[in-house]
Amino acid sequence: MTVDFGRVLTAMVTPFDSNLQVDIEQAKKLARYLVKNGSDGLVVCGTTGESPTLSKDEKIALFKAVVEEVGGEAVVIAGTGSYNTAESIALTQAAEKTGIDGVMLVAPYYNKPSQEGLYQHFKAIADSTKLPVMLYNVPGRTSVNILPVTVAQLARDTDNIVAVKEAAGIMDQVSELRSLLPDSFAIYSGDDSLTLPILALGGRGIVSVASHIIGDRIQEMVQAYIKGNVSAASRLHIELFPIFKGMFITTNPVAVKAALNLKGIKVGGVRLPLHSISDADREKLRKLLSDNNLL
Repeated sequence: MTVDFGRVLTAMVTPFDSNLQVDIEQAKKLARYLVKNGSDGLVVCGTTGESPTLSKDEKIALFKAVVEEVGGEAVVIAGTGSYNTAESIALTQAAEKTGIDGVMLVAPYYNKPSQEGLYQHFKAIADSTKLPVMLYNVPGRTSVNILPVTVAQLARDTDNIVAVKEAAGIMDQVSELRSLLPDSFAIYSGDDSLTLPILALGGRGIVSVASHIIGDRIQEMVQAYIKGNVSAASRLHIELFPIFKGMFITTNPVAVKAALNLKGIKVGGVRLPLHSISDADREKLRKLLSDNNLL
């Protein structure tokens, strides 16, 4: 299976109303805004979308809403992975019926499977759907690292595991992935600040948080690199670096939601166990956005 998810994908936050209920209309507006401002696609109900605190029904409603709003114009990828293989399969199959373009499967968190366990988990989910699959490796959150040999084995043994969002922060691992995988298999950076280095190692693009705020600029950086203007891409990376880091001044997605609210894009607060941003960090964000003409 050959699939093009695009270059800049936004890991979309989930807007909540004042009672911390999912705000479907704001989700549609946010999806439209992101697509107009640099995003080739959207990942819905990933970590940045607070997936651990969303019910299955809320997730399905969000998948439907985003597809309804921007489907056909942008790629819509559903976050359907969890630490429960059977539930991940059920959600993946339900998501497929909403018209989404693919699914993203995070490494199982908390239960710490072996590499063989990871292989069997991902293969079981991939075998349950016709949709293309993006793996998501983020050991800082999950406590397990999907090794390149495991990703390569999954790419060989399935038709539809076609991409990985790599957020281990280990450049040697990205090099190993690229050396083991076919050119058609897409490697996406899972860290905004590593987008350019990963592009240099044969990566496809970025699943971004900062693109909520600077999507057009990130797209400009990626396109400059693709066109061979490395110096321009490097200059943009340096210019954008403070914003890349600023979106992680506290646990994601607390900061990016605060930044969006400061910009007048109403996405509400975060659900417990996450907690609202501190006054001090909000002021740091306000200054960062103001200094970069983003307010």
